[in-house]
Amino acid sequence: MPQPKLNAVVALRNEISPWLIILRVVPAGWPAPEFTSGQFGVLGLPGSTPRCALSEPEDPPADPDKLIRRAYSIASSSLTGEYMEFYIALVTSGALTPRLFALKIGDPIWLGPKISGLFTFDQVPADKNVLMIATGTGLAPYMSMLSTHLMCGGSQRIAVLHGARHSWDLGYRSELMTLQHLCANFTYAPIISRPANEPAPWNGATGYVQDLWRQGVIDQVWGLHPTPADTHIFLCGAPAMIDSAVEMLGREGFREHTKKEPGEIHVERYW
Repeated sequence: MPQPKLNAVVALRNEISPWLIILRVVPAGWPAPEFTSGQFGVLGLPGSTPRCALSEPEDPPADPDKLIRRAYSIASSSLTGEYMEFYIALVTSGALTPRLFALKIGDPIWLGPKISGLFTFDQVPADKNVLMIATGTGLAPYMSMLSTHLMCGGSQRIAVLHGARHSWDLGYRSELMTLQHLCANFTYAPIISRPANEPAPWNGATGYVQDLWRQGVIDQVWGLHPTPADTHIFLCGAPAMIDSAVEMLGREGFREHTKKEPGEIHVERYW
C-alpha cells in the first residue's frame, strides 16, 4: 500500500530541554487545515528516519517506508493559518518521538490534513471563569486556547496551573509570565515536584499541581473560591493527575463533562 508523501517541513525547533521540544510545522504547498483551539493534529515520519541520541535501541522496522503516526495537541493559535506548533516530550522507547527529536529545521515531516478533538471552549459559557490544570506537555492545548480566547482586561478570569518535575520542564513559562504581567484577568501558577534537583534554589511552589487548588492559590488571586456555578475546569496530562483532580473537584460539586451529561470539568488524557 503506497504511503503518504511527507507534505510539510520543520520551520522551527525550540529545545526546552533534552526531553522537551517545540516543533513548528509548515505545510509544503498546501494550506494548513483549519482547527479549533484545543484540538489535536497528527504528525508522522517513516520508520527509516534516524532516532535521536537519547533514544533506546529498537529493532529495525519491518517496513522502513511505512509512516509512524501519532496525535499531538496543537499549541499554536487557531487564528494563525501559516503553521502549526506542537509541544512534545521525548519517550525514549517510543516509535515516533525519538525520530521527531532528531529533526532539524528544514527537514520534511508528514502533517495529517484532518484535525480532531472535542477538548475546546465550545461548551464553556462566555460568562464563566476558566481554570486550566496541566502536567508536562498537557499545557499545549491551553497555549492555543489562550492565544484565541484570552481577552486582556476582560471580565472572564482565566488561570493556568502547570505542574512539572523541574523548573526547566516548564515550557512556555516566559510567555505565560508575560501574559500574567500584561493581563490583570490572567493567572499563571507553576509548581515543581522535585525541587531538590534544582541547580539554583527554587522559590516557587513545590508538590503536585493538584496541591495548588488545595492551597487556595486561585482563591487568593480571584478573591473567591471557584464553584460549579461560576467556573469551568480543564484537565490535561497524566491520567493519575486527572483521576485525582476529578475526584477532588467532584467533592465540591464539579461534574465531568460528557455529550449526554454536560458538566464543568473538561478532560483530555494524554495516554
